[in-house]
Amino acid sequence: MPNETSPRILCVGALTLDTIFRLDRLPPGPGKYLPVDAVEIAAGMASSAAASIARLGGNVSLFASTGQDDTGRRVVAELTAEGVDCAYVRSVGGARSAFSSIFVDAIGERMIVPFYDAALLSAPDVLPPIADGTFDVVMTDVRWPLAAAKVLKAAREAGVDGILDADTASLETLEMLLPLASHIVASEPAAERVTGESDPERATVALAALYGRDGAFIAVTAGDKGCFWYDELEGEVRHMPAFPVDVVDTLAAGDVFHGVFAWGLARGYPTYQIMRFASAAAAIKCSRFGGRRGAPTRAEIETFLT
Repeated sequence: MPNETSPRILCVGALTLDTIFRLDRLPPGPGKYLPVDAVEIAAGMASSAAASIARLGGNVSLFASTGQDDTGRRVVAELTAEGVDCAYVRSVGGARSAFSSIFVDAIGERMIVPFYDAALLSAPDVLPPIADGTFDVVMTDVRWPLAAAKVLKAAREAGVDGILDADTASLETLEMLLPLASHIVASEPAAERVTGESDPERATVALAALYGRDGAFIAVTAGDKGCFWYDELEGEVRHMPAFPVDVVDTLAAGDVFHGVFAWGLARGYPTYQIMRFASAAAAIKCSRFGGRRGAPTRAEIETFLT
């Protein structure tokens, strides 16, 4: 039965300050280019997912790293104001907080240049309290792999659902994290990197063969092709087509999808309902400029689906 008592979700991974420039077209080479709009926003895969959960009214905490600098204090304050519990964000002495410059063109395609201080990626000495039942679901990205591995292992030992946002990363990182998750939601490029399959439906089947043997949920998100997931009971792939929208900015659409997926999973919703709700949220976000700033509320998603 769905759980509507505000279960707690922990998001683990990237926290950056994104500067997003909207241009008519992406820069073709050296030169000066004037944007038609610009946004500075606290973001990153796990952080954007956490903010998306908070927009839905969810109870969400973030486990991430910043430097002891103004940027770090700014992104924590911004996410806290969004409703994200940042008590588990660690501040690393001598490190620079992560930041990105991002260009988005008129059809929503983007160019991303991120900077992550290596010190931010060190293995955590202390984890948030997972074993004591504080969290109902944990969700990790691939940007802080040493923390993701520890959190997913702790979640498995505690019987807590552990989601992996398997986006583009080294094959070594993906192969380390994929076996640890109870729920794998991979991007199309990451799925292809692991399986060698360029077709998302075939990649879903291949991922299920590799990592679904212990009952792990397997899905692949494929942008305007929709999302695919392996139905273990039926032994076949299910497909949710992408909702048609006028695309303005695809940045953070995957993060919004993962956040809504975690939110639905924590509430015990049926898989089809989770995938439909997450797909609608990602579509709404794509129709809005500003990265995760375009994440919808629950009421907006429900209105979109009626």
